Amino acid sequence: MAVVACVAQFGELGRAAQIHGEVVIQRKLTRRTVTASAGAYSRGPAVGLSADLDEDPLAFERRHVVIYVEGNGSGSKIEAKIEQQNRRFLPDLVVVSAGSSVTFPNEDVIFHNIFSLSKAKSFDLGNYSKGQTRTVIFPHPGIVYVNCHLHPNMSATIFVTPNGWATTADPTGHFSLDLPPGRYTVVAWHKAAGFFKKVIDVRGESASNVVFLIAVADDGIGQSATNR
Repeated sequence: MAVVACVAQFGELGRAAQIHGEVVIQRKLTRRTVTASAGAYSRGPAVGLSADLDEDPLAFERRHVVIYVEGNGSGSKIEAKIEQQNRRFLPDLVVVSAGSSVTFPNEDVIFHNIFSLSKAKSFDLGNYSKGQTRTVIFPHPGIVYVNCHLHPNMSATIFVTPNGWATTADPTGHFSLDLPPGRYTVVAWHKAAGFFKKVIDVRGESASNVVFLIAVADDGIGQSATNR
């Protein structure tokens, strides 16, 4: 994209304003995964169980909401990390911009085999043991679902954004983004509920506020939606 087109789309660069927002979730949306007992596995020694079941369910849902801005733009390429620990992925959600990489270190005393069949990026890292790691580059925006061939309870999500304007909500549901002046489509995404969009105008250095109500249809099927 030419520099002129980028400035036209994303406003006059250099005068960022901070937008504040909140995601509102009123009920549990995600079926939580609990690591199965060691006897359920035929590979490797026993590894301690681990789960986040003590966390407030709504706080869990809020911090699993990704907020980003539509449209191509620049974004610093970073290296994120998803560990394999206690037969789980930690963290189970990372957000990176296109072109970034994610490393997958194995901290367990058993083998793991990390893979994805997602359209945005498919890969299979093969079996590898404690102390080893693998790295994958994610050149294109999209959602990448990650699993382990050997331990079906393990799952993680890598959300690859088209630019550097992205974040996740905190456990209270609040978030902020720094944006140059302009008109933007801000998107909130939750794995179970889908996409929710709002168009906002950022003017000068004044702060804007945006609220997303995250919900699923009565039949429990996630769907895309626009709430303005």
